[in-house]
Amino acid sequence: MTTEMTKPTSEAGVNGNSGESMAALQHETDKKRNLEYYHQMLLIRRLEEKTAEAYTQGKIGGFLHLYIGEEAVAVGVVAATNPLDHLVTHYRDHGYAVAKGSDPGAIMAELYGKSTGVSKGRGGSMHLSDVSRHFWGGYAIVGGHLPLATGIAHSIKYQGKDEVVICVMGDGSTNIGMFHESLNMAALWKLPIIYLVENNLFGMGTSIKTHSSLTEIYQKARGYGMPGDKFDGMDILTVRDHVKTAVERARHGGGPSLLEAMTYRFRGHSMADPQLYRDKTEIEEWRTSRDPILLLANKMYERGVFTEEDTKQVEQQVEQQITAAVKFAEESPFPKPEELYDNIYVKENY
Repeated sequence: MTTEMTKPTSEAGVNGNSGESMAALQHETDKKRNLEYYHQMLLIRRLEEKTAEAYTQGKIGGFLHLYIGEEAVAVGVVAATNPLDHLVTHYRDHGYAVAKGSDPGAIMAELYGKSTGVSKGRGGSMHLSDVSRHFWGGYAIVGGHLPLATGIAHSIKYQGKDEVVICVMGDGSTNIGMFHESLNMAALWKLPIIYLVENNLFGMGTSIKTHSSLTEIYQKARGYGMPGDKFDGMDILTVRDHVKTAVERARHGGGPSLLEAMTYRFRGHSMADPQLYRDKTEIEEWRTSRDPILLLANKMYERGVFTEEDTKQVEQQVEQQITAAVKFAEESPFPKPEELYDNIYVKENY
């Protein structure tokens, strides 16, 4: 399922050149917006590649789950929401932190376990968060964040706020109790929340055909009387438009939705994954024909929105950002031992 952008049209107005001016303005708007999408996806890709490099050098500890190949989902989701909307996600969370606007240096510092990280070096790869951007983090427990996201949505409705929650999960999360309980409560109370499944065809190393009796996950929405939608998760514009429809419905009292973005990770489940369960030709086929970054660039080239010089400039900017992020992480200090118990208890007096 592919969403095509509306092409600029020239309409004659009172001034004979007004139609051309409007078309030129629309063209520049499209160019600016789509270059930003390209920039964000490329920034995610390069940051992930650098984290993989640092991990192999022993500079990043714990687990590391890369988002390479799935960049269009994170960028499309954030493009469809407002800054005050809330985002709760799984532990493959680096891409969402970038898309939400967190500083790449602070993200990299967090992966290094440094005190300048977004979670002050206490969360690491699987627990990124940025309160100032309503990004409530990645969570290491599969599906454990669904009740929390549902609770945020309940709070929003209770307080009458004009906000929406996006709760992102993998396909493996849809077979556990917390998934069903959360969707049931959200539908019962018509909460302003979108449950978004990134279906990359594997729950860790297990094919969806093996772990789920219903392989079209969006149809699970029927059990709770909520809308379900399935779309191409490799096309940034398609993701943005489908998510926006669900977000606006939730924002205006229409209740929750279950969305299924069909995507694919180009790397293993984690850095410890030898990928023995996937055919190498399958991975290469996705890389060559469905890379979300190349898909956007080629589409914009064909429409005359991008030039090669445009994308080269973005690539240079991204390289500068990544170089600066790594330098920041390398030079930042580790948390001090005496800070070990900071941020555990609320210091306010009641």
